[in-house]
Amino acid sequence: MANTLASRRDLLMGSALVAVAAGFPAASAARQSVSTPDSPVAPETSPAAISADNVRAAERLLAVEYTDAERQQLVIEIDDWLERVTRLRTADLPNGLAPACVFDPRLPGQAYREQSEGLRRSDASAGGLPADAVSIAYAPVWKLSKWIASGALSSRRLTDIYLDRIARHAPTLECFITVTPEIARSQADQCDRETAAGQSRGPLHGIPYGMKDIIDVAGVRATWGATPWRDRVAENDAHVTTLLREAGAVLLGKTTNGALAYGERWFGGITRNPWNIQEGSSGSSAGSASATAAGLVGFSIGTETLGSIVSPSNRCGATGLRPTFGRVSRSGAMALCWSLDKIGAIARGVEDTAFVLAAINGEDAADPGSIPMGFDCDAGASVRGMRVGWNPAWFEGGSDADRAALQAARDAGVELVEISLPDLPYDALFSVVEAESAAAFEQLTLSGQDDSLVWQEPDAWPNTWRRARFISAVDFINVDRFRRQVMAVMHEVFEGLDAVIAPNFAASLLVITNFTGHPQLAFRSGFAERPTRGSFGDGSDTSMHRVPQTTSLWAPLFEEGRIIALGRELEARLAVSGERPPNFS
Repeated sequence: MANTLASRRDLLMGSALVAVAAGFPAASAARQSVSTPDSPVAPETSPAAISADNVRAAERLLAVEYTDAERQQLVIEIDDWLERVTRLRTADLPNGLAPACVFDPRLPGQAYREQSEGLRRSDASAGGLPADAVSIAYAPVWKLSKWIASGALSSRRLTDIYLDRIARHAPTLECFITVTPEIARSQADQCDRETAAGQSRGPLHGIPYGMKDIIDVAGVRATWGATPWRDRVAENDAHVTTLLREAGAVLLGKTTNGALAYGERWFGGITRNPWNIQEGSSGSSAGSASATAAGLVGFSIGTETLGSIVSPSNRCGATGLRPTFGRVSRSGAMALCWSLDKIGAIARGVEDTAFVLAAINGEDAADPGSIPMGFDCDAGASVRGMRVGWNPAWFEGGSDADRAALQAARDAGVELVEISLPDLPYDALFSVVEAESAAAFEQLTLSGQDDSLVWQEPDAWPNTWRRARFISAVDFINVDRFRRQVMAVMHEVFEGLDAVIAPNFAASLLVITNFTGHPQLAFRSGFAERPTRGSFGDGSDTSMHRVPQTTSLWAPLFEEGRIIALGRELEARLAVSGERPPNFS
């Protein structure tokens, strides 16, 4: 989840269905305290008898109106229903237990191109190894990888450069929860031994990275950024942790995320934007974006439910790739919204994201939403003649950087195809996030331990999950049906297109494609003068700050290779990706 637009209200308060919904009554008049936030809550007393007047009062929440006779019928039957609800709430439903109904972005009757595991790197030259450690730290992975492979740079030296920068800068940025120097140096030394023996595990061999804290690494804290879990230590590796280790990546530590995967505010502070430390980094992959943009890691792993890779990448000027839903296993990661959660890369260059996706892509039986699909990518492929969808109105409301990215696409020889989206109530989809996340953390709400979360504004999780109790099952099912309608709409939109280009948040594309499962790539496109934004935004800082921004590309399902090739071409033409935040250079 993310604070992707001007405020969270733009994302989560827009749903008409939330305002008219109704749900389960509380288990008892007062919430019960329990020893752990995951434990089921049993009510101390049975709910008071429900009267016809109670039903009449609830009708406003449902936007329905019943007759007196209908209310009396409801009262007769409602006790049995309440008993079923009460019994269900005593069941042990751990966070990792997914619903029986599993989301699949693929439409019935549609064919999707089969892909192998063919990753082809660009032929760009990395040049000589820089003399100074800072320049090495800020180099993109595609350069670091070539220097390691040639013997010009050891993984141990690179790891020590990053550990030194983390020690000096992470406290200011508040971007790491746990640093793992022993693990990092041990893994780096192993990679160097393999390199000396003429062995390489691939383009991530010896590359140090940061892991978002909602993803498990055995024996390392995984706090989810939230007070109730601040001492939680993972027992097993997440699937992506295993795959990255097998690919030769070196774990530097766990990066911060907003509490329970929302925003930039966690139990220990507020993660900051390295281009303006007076503002938050956005989130929820807050530390991953901040650390990557500040040159504290080679790359990082983020997750996205509804903007949590794209939004902090935009704020911090990193490159973020949110892959197709189902490409990357979520097993071993905190579940927020089973039908929306995705794991992807945050890096300093477009080609880097291809290396990471190639490493973590693949089917996993432990994740019910996992889809068996290979990943083909030719990062240096020509983009001339690509058919790219766009709409003039999107760029009229965009920035100079967005318009520069569009012009770079024209100059690259793509065919721009004007498209439009039908006017549909896309904001109704937000009920999915609210209901699924409320279910994932139901016991936190019912126990009262949601009060321990540091963010307690009306837009924060605690109040959102209390409100979600009033989403009716009928409305929720109809939202899911509407979601399938939107999936069909986007299938038609992408018909005959290689990609779509737009400002990150134009035309609800970020929202729509998260719900349809389409991939999105946010790449740095320029800079703008802006006042301080985010969690520190009390209005006291009216000065302007030069900060980066990104523009986005979207692709048909499973066609990340197309937007990686296009994004890399636009990145080269725009020539703004290499600029560093001055205070961390």
